Amino acid sequence: MDVAAVIFDLDGVLLDSEVWWDEARRDLVAAHGRTWTAADQRAVMGANSAAWARTMVARHGLGGDVEHVLREVVTRVVARYRREGPPLIPGVAEAVSRLAARYPLAIASSSHQEVIGAALDTSDLGRFFSVVASSDEVARGKPAPDVFLLAADRLGAPPGRTVVVEDSLNGVVAAKAAGMAVVLVPNASVPPQPEATDEADVVLSTVAAIDPEVVLAAARGAGRRRTRQPRATRDRGAAGG
Repeated sequence: MDVAAVIFDLDGVLLDSEVWWDEARRDLVAAHGRTWTAADQRAVMGANSAAWARTMVARHGLGGDVEHVLREVVTRVVARYRREGPPLIPGVAEAVSRLAARYPLAIASSSHQEVIGAALDTSDLGRFFSVVASSDEVARGKPAPDVFLLAADRLGAPPGRTVVVEDSLNGVVAAKAAGMAVVLVPNASVPPQPEATDEADVVLSTVAAIDPEVVLAAARGAGRRRTRQPRATRDRGAAGG
């Protein structure tokens, strides 16, 4: 199967930044005398900005002002990018460069657009991506397919010929709902639920292992699933997943 484009998630795939979001939310909640838990973190995974801010207010109060909560968290994360530089996952620049030489690339992220901009500005990854899409631009965040469909539309790529690189269960479910193939690269800092491995077409242990052959293997695996034939064996060598 021919691949027309590749779409990357940002947090947890290109940047080890999921923990930065978690720490920003934890610190804000702690300032109100509350405790941010693993269950809270799971509840906001994949949500767009308005949705995760509403969830924080619903679970912890925080004065009840959703816009204020959103702005506080976004400001903290952007400031950290400007202050510390990007937490690039090892091998990301080389992997993205390899794919950019062959396919048009996009980012489809649940992050606020201001944070995506700060991440790309400080990491120099922006030059590889012709399209950036944020879940804030669509009605529903992941696990709904909206942001992936938006990115594919901007790329001019048919969803059935698009491969997504993700690290979370919500992201994998969203990509599959969009009719796309998925390469799962579980994030070591914030691992996905086990079901993510079952839903993905290829599983890698590191983003550094992604190349055009992996992308094609994912597309072939997704094609077999769509025709209800036996699934392809997942890559678990360099891929360990």
